[in-house]
Amino acid sequence: MRSRASCVSADATGRPVLNFWAMNYVKAILSGVAAIFIAQLVCSWIITSGSNSKATGPAAVAAMSVENLFSPMFWIVAGLSFWLFFAASRATTPWRVLFFWVPTLAASTLGFAFVGMLTYL
Repeated sequence: MRSRASCVSADATGRPVLNFWAMNYVKAILSGVAAIFIAQLVCSWIITSGSNSKATGPAAVAAMSVENLFSPMFWIVAGLSFWLFFAASRATTPWRVLFFWVPTLAASTLGFAFVGMLTYL
């Protein structure tokens, strides 16, 4: 039996293969990151659509992000999104690609790009 200390093993051709339990951790982390970015986007859109605030700039975006972190709606949306993504990550291949890989990679990429641009400013 292989020890759990190494998360990468080799197949018959010598190519590296990620172990099953390590991939579960990757899926859970990716689901959590994407759920937080999606909840941030949804809550920011709802708050700004009903607000008369005219604030602009990176400080206003940062303040709204911190405000969302203390909102119960943010954590409800993040929890439901995480549950949806994590459940889809265990489905059959077409459903997994459609409801896990595409949305989580798109949300994570766009979220990290936005955070990077905000940091650069």
